[in-house]
Parts: sequence; C-alpha cells; structure tokens
Amino acid sequence: MPTPQGREAADIIQGALGRRNLLRVAAAVGVLSAAETVAGGPIAAAAAPGRRRHGKRLDIVQPGSGDISGDYYLSPQANEVLWGYVPAFGATPVLEMRSGRTVTIDSLSHEGILEDQGRDPVSYFATKGVRRSEVLRDAVDVAEHYTRTPRNFDVDGPHVVVGPIYVQGARPGDVLKVETISARPRVPYGVVSSRHGKGALAQAAGRTAPPGITRAEVMPPIEADGRSTGDPTRYGNVSVFTPVESHRGDLYGVMARAGGSVQFPLNPFMGMMGVASAAAKNLNEPQVNSIPPTLGGGNIDISLLGPGSTFYLPVFDDGALFYVGDPHMAMGDGEVALTAMEGSLRATFRLTVCKRGQSGVPSVAFDYPFAETSKAWVPIGLSDPNGSIDGQINDLDIAMRRATVNALDFLENDLGMERPVAYAYLSAAADFVVSQVVDRTVGVHGVISKSHFR
Repeated sequence: MPTPQGREAADIIQGALGRRNLLRVAAAVGVLSAAETVAGGPIAAAAAPGRRRHGKRLDIVQPGSGDISGDYYLSPQANEVLWGYVPAFGATPVLEMRSGRTVTIDSLSHEGILEDQGRDPVSYFATKGVRRSEVLRDAVDVAEHYTRTPRNFDVDGPHVVVGPIYVQGARPGDVLKVETISARPRVPYGVVSSRHGKGALAQAAGRTAPPGITRAEVMPPIEADGRSTGDPTRYGNVSVFTPVESHRGDLYGVMARAGGSVQFPLNPFMGMMGVASAAAKNLNEPQVNSIPPTLGGGNIDISLLGPGSTFYLPVFDDGALFYVGDPHMAMGDGEVALTAMEGSLRATFRLTVCKRGQSGVPSVAFDYPFAETSKAWVPIGLSDPNGSIDGQINDLDIAMRRATVNALDFLENDLGMERPVAYAYLSAAADFVVSQVVDRTVGVHGVISKSHFR
C-alpha cells in the first residue's frame, strides 16, 4: 500500500517535470559512464530509464508558488540564509510567529551548488539532462549572490540554513515543540555525495586507512584525492545524481546497476532542525558551524523525523531562534557515504512553546533533544553535543551511552519505571540505532515502542 508520505510527495513530484521530460532526464543520465568527469571531478551517473510514470502534471515547486498551507511562509534569500553556519544567540530573526501556529518553509539542498560541483546549479544539473527551468530559482540565487560569510569549502559546513524564526513566548529553560506536518520534494531528483576524508570509510591522516579497513577499501579511493590542489572541482569527490520515479502513487529514488536498476522508497524529512545554542561574535565561528549536531538540535539526521513526528528542543535564547536545513529525500540509518539522498523540500511545521511542568512534554527534552513518532519515543545520544568547541569527539560508544541514559531518565521520570527494571526493559525490547556517523559528532537514537506500555 502507498505510504502517506509517498502519496503526499507524489502530488508534487510525479508531474514536476512531466512524463516526457522526466523520461528524458532519466534516459540522459542513464547513458553516462560511472566514472565520467564533470567539472574536474569524477561523477557517478546513477539512473536507468524508468518504468512508466502515472499522475497529473505539476510544476517544479519554485519559491512562492504552489500550495502553501502554513500560517506563515519562509523561502531562502541569499541575503538572509546562512551557508555553512547556524544562528547564534541574539541573531536577527527573518520571521516572528506566534506559538502554536504553523510555518511553511522552502528549504534548499546544498547539493548541486557546492564549490566542488562548480557552484553553478544550472550548469551542474544541465550535465544530468535537467533544463534551466527545472532548476530552483533560489538555488541559483544563493549560489550566485551569497556574501554573508566568505565561503571556504574545506572549513565551512555545506548546508543552506533558513531562519532564524523568533517564536513568541519562548524563553531559556523552555522547550520548543516542533511538529513536522508535511515534507514534499520540490524537484524530481536528488544527489548523494561521497567526499574525501569524510564518511564511514574515509581515509585517515597521512593518506592511510583507518582501523578496521585496508587502504584499498577507503571510499572514495585515496588515489583520486585531489585536495592538495586547493581547487574543490579537482578534489575527486563523487556525486551520484538520483532521479525520482512514481509507482502506484509512491516515490522511489533510482540508481543504476549492471543490467538493471536499484529502486528505494523516498522518506522526505529535514535533516537539520534546531534552535540557537551558542554565542558567537561572528557569523562563521567554529562553534556555529552547521555540521555537528548539538544540544540545540541542528544537523541531527534522524530518519524518523518526517511528517507526523515531533521533535523537542531545549530553548537557550529568547524566541528560540528556530532554523532548518539539510533537506533529505531519503536516508538509511547511519548515512555512511557522507550524505543522504539530498534534495530540496517544502515542509510545514507547527512550532509550540512548552513550559516546564507542562503535561505531555518529555522531561528529558528540557536539557537534551528528544523525538517522538506516533509509534515510538526516541531518546537521542550525541558523542559531543557542544558543537565545534575544543574539537569534537567522534565516538559511537559515548553516543550510545548518552542515548541509554536519556532513555532511562525518560522511562523512570515520565513513565514510572524503576530504573533497574527500565534498564532490563531496554535490553529486552528497545532498539538503539546509529543515526549517522558522518557529522564529526556522531549520533545514536533509541526506539521505544509505545505499544508496549498500557
């Protein structure tokens, strides 16, 4: 049966290019060599001519167009977004809204506009058979006109961060409740990238293999690493262009394999949702780099946080200063290659300020990010939740321990379990999942089934 998020996304995507154009795109990229060089770096073309598409014809979701269901609306502007950094304490809001209201945000994927891809989305996506009219205008605008911070590809985060939003009534010590109502792809394609020195199989210092794998098993191959040139287009990074197909109302990403294709369901969600959690004198200081997740959320990369989910964030500054970025069309738990299937989304959120002692708010959330779905409670653990302050600890054991402690605190304080019994229950019946291993600060989240509690 079609999933709700698949049906919802299909309303936008399956007609976005139209049947004829989407077939043309898939066919165009399908004949490219997996080692073809584009803009000085090897690009793995990953698409095969697809099955027959069904559904009505719709347009690319350009900023301000189409259905906007929120009480407020926000789109990326080159003079308002932060590219590679998140808002700090006291940041100037781009929107102010009332607690309990909804906001629709057009998020923007960084893939296709980054420096190693030429910082020109029209040219980059043209190599994949995508017409200029099928490239988002805000992507072109940000790539060409962003000047709020000087871009340093080797230091800055990749994410285009939209916000901050000032939520009336939010004060330090509160919780911001973020309910994702919808998340819809804005274009019928995404990109998955693997970059040197990053990801689960990245090379170690001195062009060596990290413990547990051989030099030949490093991805991308060490021999292709051109970072010494200082020119990102020659770094040898690999980006896999991934078209979207619609089958019986559900959406799938499509990658090539010998003699056929690999097709996997989309699960649109926002990889980055956060609130200001650090002080900074300048917009591009290390402590506000967009890569590491923090106590304020940020680049949390938990695939459960799609439509119907709730994300609780401790508030550290007046107004919370909520922001989003890193839109994902699909992501496997662990996100091993560095990125998910990245693609711009239109998402609608309800933002509600919660005070301490308010019923229904997990007590853990006043000190640490916490998530919830209709079926599960999701305690979260991070290896180093302070961002890029004094370096970062990249240790899944630490993240696992913190997720376990947060789960125990929730079970004891909110659900009334004795702590030794709760510890035993987690071992017997809960799941702990690697959220991601690619953001320097790594993450683990627990999945506690609500159906177990009566």
